[in-house]
Amino acid sequence: MKGKSAGEMDLSPDVFDVPFNEGLVHQIFCGLRANKRRGTASTKTRGEIRGGGRKPYRQKGTGMARHGSRVSPIFRGGGITFGPRPRSYNQSLPKKMRHAALRCVLSQKLRDESLTGVSAIELSEFKTKAMLGFFEAIKVETRKTLLIIAEPNAFVEKSVSNIPALNVAHASTVNLIDLLKHDRVVATKEALEKIQEVLS
Repeated sequence: MKGKSAGEMDLSPDVFDVPFNEGLVHQIFCGLRANKRRGTASTKTRGEIRGGGRKPYRQKGTGMARHGSRVSPIFRGGGITFGPRPRSYNQSLPKKMRHAALRCVLSQKLRDESLTGVSAIELSEFKTKAMLGFFEAIKVETRKTLLIIAEPNAFVEKSVSNIPALNVAHASTVNLIDLLKHDRVVATKEALEKIQEVLS
């Protein structure tokens, strides 16, 4: 917590020394984003709009184009020709592909020196100031930073909640989107061990 060296940790090359596969990472990222979509957007066609049975005006003599219905798509309030309909955006994302993409991103974070490991985070109270002091001690900016912890910790999560652009994730549920939208990653030793156990 004071920013002093707490020793070294051997990381598995099967997880933290993997070549970056841009195509795979892009596919999994887009798939995860697509799977979050509800797919409930809907519009009405001209056959579903109420009204439109009477001819709006006579065929000839008005100087205007001939029309047979007010619900035609060219009228305001009319039907939509090719509007969205309820549908599923879900994509199949096999676990092996998701884990491979996570290994690619974690390895790249380590190569870019954007991954910082800490022995433990110990808090006995809800204290935002203590968390700010911790990040200052380890010389990591809190902006666009992801803190990965092994297990849910109310003291850590509540203390971080008031710091802008600093988010907390659990080792068992961290995903590709979490890693890619943050520039820096700080993980506890226990969290790294759990990640290695899952991805090895």
